[in-house]
Amino acid sequence: MTGRVLVIDDEQVMCDLVREALQARDFEVTTTTRPADALELVRTGQPDVVVTDLRMKEMTGLDLCRSILVQAPGIPVLMMTGFGTMEAAIGAIRAGAYDFLTKPIDMATLAQVVGRAVEDQRLLRRLSELREDSTPSPSLLIGHSPSMTALLALIRRASRSIVPVLICGESGTGKELAARALHDASPRRDGPFLAVNCAAIPATLLESELFGHVRGAFTDAKRARSGLILQAAGGTLFLDEIGDMPLALQPKLLRVLQERRYRPVGGDRELEVSCRIVSATHQDLAVRASEGSFRGDLYYRLNVIQLDIPPLRSRTGDILTLAHHFLRRAAADSPDRVEGMTPEFARTLLTYSWPGNVRELQNCIERAVALTSNRDLVPEDLPAAIRATPRSAVESSAVDTGLRPLDEVEREHILRVLNAVEGRRGEAAAILGIDRKTLYRKLERYALESPTED
Repeated sequence: MTGRVLVIDDEQVMCDLVREALQARDFEVTTTTRPADALELVRTGQPDVVVTDLRMKEMTGLDLCRSILVQAPGIPVLMMTGFGTMEAAIGAIRAGAYDFLTKPIDMATLAQVVGRAVEDQRLLRRLSELREDSTPSPSLLIGHSPSMTALLALIRRASRSIVPVLICGESGTGKELAARALHDASPRRDGPFLAVNCAAIPATLLESELFGHVRGAFTDAKRARSGLILQAAGGTLFLDEIGDMPLALQPKLLRVLQERRYRPVGGDRELEVSCRIVSATHQDLAVRASEGSFRGDLYYRLNVIQLDIPPLRSRTGDILTLAHHFLRRAAADSPDRVEGMTPEFARTLLTYSWPGNVRELQNCIERAVALTSNRDLVPEDLPAAIRATPRSAVESSAVDTGLRPLDEVEREHILRVLNAVEGRRGEAAAILGIDRKTLYRKLERYALESPTED
């Protein structure tokens, strides 16, 4: 069910109309004509949303709304009335109503408002859970989505060996955090973890940075210097942006991986390698290798185990967990007390596609905490570009990953079946494995008309 809705109206006909409209959209609906019974149902059943008439004989909708919110704070109460005056609307809002609808009720609008209220309730519960959970994450990589759970399991298995690991993912997904998690879970956790960005160091200096040099190896080499490979002995050396390593230097790294030996710049003897090599890239190295801009033999040696870091848009279930983690850290360093975020703020986070991934989310939360004057973050604390996003998180995922929303797939399949049986709904329902009533609801939901009637 989409959500549990309690409807109160002293006219049974109105209760029946609302119930039929909401049930057709998969809401679980309970109705009553008596406000006193409604209060008991709220106490025992805890519906997700309450829809009530404003003018009733036993108790006004305003009084009922106040009583419900005393009994169960936070439940959204939608007010319906045939007297859509400004005074009535103000009274409803003051009583704590979630929204105010004027009769005759447009059932599609009602269902939309009820759906939004249910979503807000779930967001509030999730935000409350996050706020109460003050336990720091045991992992550097935060997330409970299926893709992150699988990634963490693979990291645990890969940590037991010393074979090279290649971490792939878009910029901002946390590739270095994955490398640190791999190091921390390994028997080498007490050894050093050293990181170098191959794209940030000039090609002429990168060789000396990695392999070190002996005195007099070049003009400015006034004394010998150990490279990062030696400094990382007994630990892990992380080579970020490995795709930008100069081609001329790649054979020397290949020898490190194959022979576990290397020679410092200007040196006349080889040294043994005792660190684990973990590399990362946002590029497709297989394509680069086929084009000749990256050595294929080096790619295969680097890619003994591959870890793929999923983009944030494909794991929207982790967005609020990450946002709360960043909020808690930023709030600890802020002079103003920021305690959480509103459902509207959370919804805005969930409807943005996050092209900059986790790094962009972290920056946005830190910016919001620094600039807000509210106890709980509101959408206005976010940059305008994020507030104005035109796509939902699911739609963004579909565009960027080739995946499609379930509703879209179901609608297309129903239409294909209807066309195949020339619009015979009974036959279509049998093929789809549903009854005719369910098929009619789906036809209405997806605004589909079959080519012919039975």
